Amino acid sequence: MSTLDKRGNGALQANPFTVNGASADIHITTHGSDWYWAVCAVMICATFAFMGLAHTKPRQQRIFHYITASITLVASVAYFSMGSNLGWTPIGANPQRSNPLVRGMYREIFYVRYIDWVITTPLLLMDLLLTAAMPWPTILYVILIDEVMIITGLVGALVYSNYKWAYFVFGCMALFYIVYVLAWEARKHANAMGKDVGKAFLICGSLTTFLWMLYPIAWGLCEGGNVISTDSEAVFYGILDLLAKPVFGALLIWGHKGIDPARLGLHVHDYDEKDQAIHGNGHNGVANGEHTNGTNGAPATTV
Repeated sequence: MSTLDKRGNGALQANPFTVNGASADIHITTHGSDWYWAVCAVMICATFAFMGLAHTKPRQQRIFHYITASITLVASVAYFSMGSNLGWTPIGANPQRSNPLVRGMYREIFYVRYIDWVITTPLLLMDLLLTAAMPWPTILYVILIDEVMIITGLVGALVYSNYKWAYFVFGCMALFYIVYVLAWEARKHANAMGKDVGKAFLICGSLTTFLWMLYPIAWGLCEGGNVISTDSEAVFYGILDLLAKPVFGALLIWGHKGIDPARLGLHVHDYDEKDQAIHGNGHNGVANGEHTNGTNGAPATTV
């Protein structure tokens, strides 16, 4: 009986390291697969937790719960794929190393990780920028820049030559702009919405900014420079994703526990809204059919 059979993880046997006739000789071991499965389990548990917490709120106040649960749901699928040794392609190792852990011709690159990020990072930014009540044009533009960051990272990871570092630079430029918006514009906007909103944004925004600055380092050591093993890559990215998604989500939901989305310009209509208003359970700031954002009396965005 093989080691894989003894451990009960047959993913690497069921899905070998060969794609369309090309093989990856720098790839994860059972330890890496186990770690990916563990992260997948945490993401799934977090998804159920966030969805459960959503049902403790009126339907009109669940927007942040739904966005946050969507983040961990998508991440669950990505980590299921990586734990199953799926969603990857072999790319020529450049530079080639003498270290036995990264010695070989082709490195296993998980493109499914970038599919995850291209969906989840805009949702993370929506969580933050909606918390700060940022204008929609700004939110859409920051999300566009974020997509540039992720796609250039993916293209760079799939390039064999040193031209990949040009894509790395493009991605870093996009990241610096996002960090600027979070650290300066959005922070000031959140503080203007109230002390509690400013505190929630500061905690979650600071965590996101710090973690996102570490992702380029991980890229440089893994896909870019072929410095650390694919098992170490799994741990590095996995820890970052656990902090950036479930931990971030828990802090965000906690920060929003006393904040009505209507204060942030997010009034969501519901079919029984009139019945709630009759019984005195309507949203604050709703009077004579007009919705206000609770800070300066300006009309709020309705959905």
